[in-house]
Amino acid sequence: MRVVFAGTPEPALPSLRRLLASERHEVVAVVTRPDAPVGRSKRPQRSPVGAAADEAGVPVLSPTKASEPAFLDALRELAPDCCPVVAYGNLLRREALDVPVQGWVNLHFSLLPAWRGAAPVQAAIRAGDEVTGASTFLLEEGMDTGPVFGTVTEEIGRHDTAGTLLERLATSGATLLERTLDGIADGELVPVAQPADGVSYAPKVTVDDARVTWTHPAPAVDRGIRAVTPAPGAWTTFRDARLKIGPVLTTGDPDLDPGAIRVERTRVLVGTATATVALGEVQPGGKKPMPAVDWARGVRPESGERFA
Repeated sequence: MRVVFAGTPEPALPSLRRLLASERHEVVAVVTRPDAPVGRSKRPQRSPVGAAADEAGVPVLSPTKASEPAFLDALRELAPDCCPVVAYGNLLRREALDVPVQGWVNLHFSLLPAWRGAAPVQAAIRAGDEVTGASTFLLEEGMDTGPVFGTVTEEIGRHDTAGTLLERLATSGATLLERTLDGIADGELVPVAQPADGVSYAPKVTVDDARVTWTHPAPAVDRGIRAVTPAPGAWTTFRDARLKIGPVLTTGDPDLDPGAIRVERTRVLVGTATATVALGEVQPGGKKPMPAVDWARGVRPESGERFA
């Protein structure tokens, strides 16, 4: 099939690369978000998907909005049979959805109808789910509501972060997406409507959402930190300065009050609503990540000091 691939961030790359290597499907163009300013220099930078398309010599379309007449005209000119989508990040209206004969097939990193929305991997970890996965479905104007072609499951490990879990799902999901397109091309796949039960939502995670709440139970603190690692990154405040917090380890040590800090020779312990946790890496503002014990040697927390 002739396909136009839509995607933006790194998790979309395994799917794009798999389709570029496919003998059954021809990627005739890529749609991605416009170049965005990055770093202190604020220089415009191509998205990971756009950069990969440039390297492969595939034309790139970067509309600010997918409803732009010029973009829609270009898409119709390309005459795609199908448009696979992985984390594109732009709203697709009916005018665009109607262009490909076989529609837009979205790879979503959850077992739909669970965790519809922008941050399904983060939500699954935060909620304490033991199993998640990826789904391919026919895109509609509703938020991740379309009928499902297929799924793949993935266990969530005890120490998984959003980064490690998403990396695995991006790889297994790429295989699922290619097989879905194969089945559509062969006329063998018919999407099945999502059940009405089991619907949950995963909105975009903000920096404010990533602040550690030490008054929560230790398991919730642990999951909350892993859910936002590496981005946007969990954080707390110490002496009115922001401190990024990496994944923690729940200990069997005597409980401390929520947020209270105890420095030992090889560990930095912090209290929660239940058990005490040991910090791993931390990152003060303007510095590189470092072991928590090294940070403590520098700032020397006094008795009674705590994280806000």
